[in-house]
Formats: sequence, structure tokens, C-alpha cells
Amino acid sequence: MNILLVADGRSTITHSWLECIAAADEHIDLISTFPCEKPAQVERMLILPVAFSALAGGQVTLGDQKKQSKRFKKKLSGLRSLLLNLRYRWGPGTLPFFRQRYVDFVEQCQPDVVHALRIPFEGMLASYTPAQFPLVVSTWGNDLTLHACGSRRMARWTTKALQRADGLMADATRDLELARDFGYRDGLPRLMVPGNGGVNLDVFRAMSDPKDRSSKPTTYQVINPRGFRPGSVHQDVFFQSIPLIRKEIPDIRFICTAMQGQPQAERFVRDLGIADNVLLLPYLSQSELWSLYKDCDIYISLSSHDGTPNTFLEAIACGCFPVVGDIASLRQWIRDEHNGLLVNPLDVEQVASAIVRALRDAPMRQTAKITNWNILLEKADRNKVHTSVMVFYRQLID
Repeated sequence: MNILLVADGRSTITHSWLECIAAADEHIDLISTFPCEKPAQVERMLILPVAFSALAGGQVTLGDQKKQSKRFKKKLSGLRSLLLNLRYRWGPGTLPFFRQRYVDFVEQCQPDVVHALRIPFEGMLASYTPAQFPLVVSTWGNDLTLHACGSRRMARWTTKALQRADGLMADATRDLELARDFGYRDGLPRLMVPGNGGVNLDVFRAMSDPKDRSSKPTTYQVINPRGFRPGSVHQDVFFQSIPLIRKEIPDIRFICTAMQGQPQAERFVRDLGIADNVLLLPYLSQSELWSLYKDCDIYISLSSHDGTPNTFLEAIACGCFPVVGDIASLRQWIRDEHNGLLVNPLDVEQVASAIVRALRDAPMRQTAKITNWNILLEKADRNKVHTSVMVFYRQLID
């Protein structure tokens, strides 16, 4: 099978998806909407930096942290909301400039199927796919609940992408239903599947659990790996809950990745006087992040617009107990008070109460650990996802 992906070639999600579909008899090409190096699984690659993506650069990992000055990081952080609004308003207007190069590359590759891994702006670009090539569009995260509502142009191009699509994948059943409102036709194939192509559970089986908790700097550790995502993840509520939690559990520690050098995070820590309990880290590699998950008790994600976060799947694979926003996509994975706690992501006191309760209820956490592993085996195991995706592709080709 010849597969052409349209994706952000820098993204760990794209690389995870490549690992999911790569096989000896698969030929994979890539159109990346961000500048990047060619992944090992890819035969041919074209970079089309739509929607001003060339300005974005890459994520800074722990090893690269010293390469960025603090002044530059603060400027970039301050511009984040402005850049997002710029992409909402004017990003779709850049797509026609890349149309001919996109079509030429598709025709050169002659794929059996084209797959855009999200709608903004990959699915929008892929709406130019010539009619003879089947097009699959994936939605994940906030594609339909947030980004599609960012501007009239975003809504128009979201509709254009879904009207062109021959197949739809989503990481939440909610999006399979919402897609109809944006023009996806009844009767066409749909598949609910993790946006990262599933989790390689063999990797997590091989990771040993830390047994000696006496070596930890604190009794309990809570990890927040979501970073700052304007409009969807409520980090202000997270930070404001910490003083309330600390009153009940003084020696607790909060580990916040992708927040080191971020002015918002530093301001919350300073103004709330919680520096002794909070560790701000930069972006981490997956292996570094997974090691932290293994050593933490609670995973927290206070999102109000989301699909199935990849950090959520990886954290519960490592045994973290999830405290997450009470949204439709996560209710597919979590039964409240059984294998996790669902909270109002805007309610500071409810968030604080949930974390304290989870930490004081070790049997609930242990039961959730076993339950969540079994759920992953059933719904997110990469081998099963690979089979489902290949059947889906062949359905479109046939």
C-alpha cells in the first residue's frame, strides 16, 4: 500500500503514527506543514509551510534548553495568543499559494490513500487532493470544538476539508458526530481510534515501577504535562488549586513540563508563593516524560476542549491516576470515581478536593491502575490500532 501522510513532521504524534502504520509492505510519503528532518519511515517528503508555520520553529527539549535565551522565550510566550489569532484569521488565506505544489506532489507519489492527520491546517490543505485519490481526514484535540470556531475562514475551510473527505478518523466519538455539522456526508466510513496511532504497550510493560518511595523528595507527586494551550487547558485553575491542596498535604510536589521559562507559569508560582512545591520543566522527550509518569501518583489535565490527549494514554499506561476535565471525549475512557476523577476544569475548589481525595484513597488508585491497563489493551494497543487502520484504508481503496 502506498500511503501519503499530510502532517506536522516535527510532531511526536506524527512519529508515533508512522510507527503504527509502518510495515515491510507499506510505502509512506509525507507532506509536512512544518519544516523538519525526514523521518526514517518516510520515502519522499515535501515541506509546505502553510499558515505561517515557518515562523513556529521546533519544540525545545531538555537537551536543547540552553540554546534559547530567556529573553527570547519570554517574547515567544507573549506572542503565542497573537500568533494563534493571526493563524485563525489569515492562515487559511495562505493555502491557495501551496495548491499547485501540493497537487503536483500527490500526482508524483500516486498514493493508494492520502491521510491528513488533523484538520487545521493539514486537512484544509488536503482538500485539494485530486478526486481519484481517496482522502482520509483525522480530527483530534480541538479541531471541531475550538479551532473550527476560531474565525469564519476556519469554519469555511473545516467544512471544505470534511466535504472532500472520503473517510473520517477521530479520537473521540463526539467528533464523529460533530463532523456531520461541518459537511461530512452520512454513509461514509468513520473510525474512532487514538490520534497517535495507539500506544506501544510492550514499551510500558518493560518499564519497571519505582518501588522505593523513600528516595523521592516528597511523599506524593502530581504531573501536569499539558503546557499552555490558549482557550482549551486551564492552567490558571491548576495553579490556583495548589495552595488549597498544600494545606491538606504540605509535602506534595507538582511537576509541570513545557512550562520552564514561561512568564505565565513563573508569575503564578511567584504570586501564589508555591515555589517550594512546584518544579517547572521544559519540553521533555517521550522517554524522559514516561520516566516521570512512572514516578508520579496523579496525572492532571484541566481541559474544556479536547479529544483524547496522548499524554493521558501514556500516563495511565505508566500507572498514574487521572484527574481530568469532565468532557465528552474523556468520559469515553473514565468512569468517575472508579478509574479516575472527572472535575469541572474551571472550579478551583473541586480540582483541589479531587486531588486530595485521590491521594488519600490508595485502594481507588490501585484499582484504577489495573482497570486503565485493561482499557488500554482493549482500545489503544498499537497492534490492534494498526489492524483497524489498515482495514479502514483498504475499505476506502476497494
